[in-house]
Amino acid sequence: MPARPPIVVLDACVLANQTVADLLLRLAEDPPLILPRWSEEILSEVRRTHRKLAWPDALAESWQEDVTACFPEASFTAPAKLIARLRNQAKDRHVLGTAIVSEAGAIVTFNLRDFPTPALVPWGIQAKHPDAFVLEFTRRHPAEIVAKVEHMARRHGPVKTLEKLRRDLPKFAHALGPSMNR
Repeated sequence: MPARPPIVVLDACVLANQTVADLLLRLAEDPPLILPRWSEEILSEVRRTHRKLAWPDALAESWQEDVTACFPEASFTAPAKLIARLRNQAKDRHVLGTAIVSEAGAIVTFNLRDFPTPALVPWGIQAKHPDAFVLEFTRRHPAEIVAKVEHMARRHGPVKTLEKLRRDLPKFAHALGPSMNR
């Protein structure tokens, strides 16, 4: 029996980044390499960010509906009593709370400073930058990762897809480059 994919909380900063979210959510599609988790509060933050980025309302709402429909098991809510006990950055305690109640082993975030190791250790959770996180999966599942990125590249082509990935996931894009240039 294959091992269950790791449970990871995807922070709003990761989900609001179109290219990074596309890749991470593809990692959760069949066959899943991760089991994504978030909360309504995380999705609300994504919505606010999409507004700041001037996404049309219809597109932002469609994204929210699609992501919740595709991953109905992903949403968790941390109780206020738990959140009050947490010692990471106050504005992101709900994210750590989501990781705790969803039994996630990691929080994937660009904001590593908001999740200091001493605040995470008691819960057995790590904060990981998306570049390091995806690179780790590339080492473990190279063929699956390449296949998922190739699927992404169907829309814009491999060159444009690698350019987009290079902006936010430079180490991953560098490691992936030779596989995409075949």
